Amino acid sequence: MLFDVWGQTDVGLKRDNNQDSILVDKIHSLFIVADGMGGHKGGEVASAMAVETVRDVIEEQFDNGQKIIPRDALKMAYREASKRIYQKSTRENTELMGMGTTMVLAFAYEGKVYVANVGDSRAYLFKENNLWQITEDHSLINEAIRAGTVDPNRPDSSLVGRNVITRSVGFEEEVEVDVVERELVPGETYLLCSDGLSGLVSNEKIAELFRKNPPGTLVGKCIEEAKKAGGDDNISVIVFKAT
Repeated sequence: MLFDVWGQTDVGLKRDNNQDSILVDKIHSLFIVADGMGGHKGGEVASAMAVETVRDVIEEQFDNGQKIIPRDALKMAYREASKRIYQKSTRENTELMGMGTTMVLAFAYEGKVYVANVGDSRAYLFKENNLWQITEDHSLINEAIRAGTVDPNRPDSSLVGRNVITRSVGFEEEVEVDVVERELVPGETYLLCSDGLSGLVSNEKIAELFRKNPPGTLVGKCIEEAKKAGGDDNISVIVFKAT
């Protein structure tokens, strides 16, 4: 299946450097957004390493000539990325100690799309004029909402632990990854983003942007909307549509 794909990463309005990394690989139908964290450039190192590692692992899967088992391949890729980042920060360069990254990706293979996620970067699906959040945030605020200790409808609830993630790639050597599998349907559109978008722009507003704009302009519109909301963080967005 073919895709129309658009992607961009932007430093935003408040940060001096961009710790996000993205990948748009149409050859392997692999699309990634990673949002790094860690001082002394640790975040940008971690996110770049994560994206590069996943790309390498998937390329190796294609090159070995055997049938790919996507779930296993993606879990292996995340594990390898986490191991490489952790070892770099603990053994090769201790100034990078504690670095890590969120990472959300979509990998299309044999008529299906596999969405994998660690952290609070997100994947959305737009179909039948509605927006669906595919991924589950690994964050303190989301755990509190699920536990029933925070009301998601309270105006101040989004501020409590909003930026504290409970799972990341590379902070520890091992990582657990969520993988969601869906049939690919021509015409459906997916969006991957860092929390530079989803942390400032509501799902309702993102859905409105989908309804009012063609897919080819959505990336720019989303980044523009995040900046209107303050642009506090780096903003990364990938939009792809199965054709």
